[in-house]
Amino acid sequence: MKRKIIFLLGAIACFGIACKKDFLNHPSTTGPTTDNYYNDAEQVNGATGILYNAVWGDWFDKAFTSVGDLLGGTVTGTQGNDQYNSFYNFNIQSTDGLVSSTWNSCYKAAGQASVLIQTFKTKKDLLGGGDNTAYLDRGIAEARFIRGFAYFYIGRAFGDAPIVDNPLDLTKPGAYLVPKYHQKDVLRFALEDLQAAADNLPEVAAQDGRVTKYAALGMMAKVYLYLKDYPNAAAKAKQVIDYANGAGAGEVGLNPDYNAMFTSSTVANVKNKENLFSLRWLAAMGWNGGNRFSIYAAPQPLVHPKPTGGNGYSAVVPSFDMLDPATGYETADKRRGWSVMQQGFHKDEWVNDNFPNGFTYDTTGRKTDDHFIFTGTRSNIQKYIVGPNRANEPVTPDGHTSMPTYILRYADVLLIYAEAVLAGGGSTSDAQALKAFNMVHNRAGLTSLTSITMDDILHERKVEFAFEGDYWFDIQRQGFAKAKQIIATQERGTVDGNGHLTSFKATLNSEAQLFLPIPQSETVQDPKLLEPAVDYYK
Repeated sequence: MKRKIIFLLGAIACFGIACKKDFLNHPSTTGPTTDNYYNDAEQVNGATGILYNAVWGDWFDKAFTSVGDLLGGTVTGTQGNDQYNSFYNFNIQSTDGLVSSTWNSCYKAAGQASVLIQTFKTKKDLLGGGDNTAYLDRGIAEARFIRGFAYFYIGRAFGDAPIVDNPLDLTKPGAYLVPKYHQKDVLRFALEDLQAAADNLPEVAAQDGRVTKYAALGMMAKVYLYLKDYPNAAAKAKQVIDYANGAGAGEVGLNPDYNAMFTSSTVANVKNKENLFSLRWLAAMGWNGGNRFSIYAAPQPLVHPKPTGGNGYSAVVPSFDMLDPATGYETADKRRGWSVMQQGFHKDEWVNDNFPNGFTYDTTGRKTDDHFIFTGTRSNIQKYIVGPNRANEPVTPDGHTSMPTYILRYADVLLIYAEAVLAGGGSTSDAQALKAFNMVHNRAGLTSLTSITMDDILHERKVEFAFEGDYWFDIQRQGFAKAKQIIATQERGTVDGNGHLTSFKATLNSEAQLFLPIPQSETVQDPKLLEPAVDYYK
């Protein structure tokens, strides 16, 4: 913890001015200080832009999928891959690199947001407050949103964990020895940040991709749902839904083109009314800020031939549990064709040297050249894959794209509302809950339900948000007994060259497996993290 906090103290010097067209383009400036900088909204936006991007790089690289989808059982095919193995079989150790990646990114994001909050507050005091510092209030609110999400993720992933309101305090002798606080306090801290964000963020973002009042309310609804505080979850979600059905019609709502929302960076990034909060990537930034998911998930014949000339390792692929109509995508569910590539899949616009008439997914031959695909489930993830490099869809030779990573979509808010109305009951026929649920359900080409249960909602969330790094938390929040039952039924195995299935069903043995262990590197530096959690709020 100490070395990470010290790093954060210099982080502000890395922030610069944002381009008006894209807030991720922020050329560095020389020695910005509170006295001579942050004098207008453009300079503040340049500083907050990085909170959507580089600070999350380590987590997004592989941990994002490992935590949300490998643990959740929506992806598989990773046996023998040391990067993913422990998540595949729930044998996670405190020395695992992806555990550290998750911890490091979340605390880096939270820490840099905290530095900005303190810096903007100081600048506001220097300027005397008032209407002329409203841009600083918006910057503070934006940073508090990001910090709130970071602590929400920390609380879900690790359970009891440290809370650091002001990293500058940790520079005092011995102050870096921070205890664990109870999970309920971590989540309360997140809610306080998100409420402050909701109170001060605009209803409509000045730039595509920046968070708004309704992104904050939607995220609060998700935290309350996790806490099983159903009245508050329903109330916050309803505020977003009412806005989408009223003054915000056209600003917030479901995107009618689900597939393009995940395969076109233009559709995803520009006026995408379903995107309430996402991480934003630029292909041109490469390893410093491009989306690298394609490297791990795309099939080699799609991205290896020119014009891209990259690699697609198919390291994570859809699980048989997702492909089975009884447990995953129903036969009539259009999301299967929108989210997965299987034998016969074709896209005209995905053209490369080997597929001049458009890419066709072919599993009929061995994976010996750039034509055939041979994954352990004979499938690949389609979400977040944009195809080969082309004029309107840049893909770098090392596989980076400009696709965002969705963290909160309007579809999530609708399903949160439906579940909050159900409120842990057996079923509900509430008209508004059904309307919210069926809006998501119908978009996938499925017939409206007249009554919904918790199992209906869990299944809908599973197929709606598969490969988006979130399903594990839907399982986890059901409690140990239910989570154990769900995991035990999932087929995580793969087939060999002859099509023979090597079945694998994972087992949860203890409640401790619902959370990641704190990285050993952190507990060595801060032994207090090995002690029982204490109260943050007195």
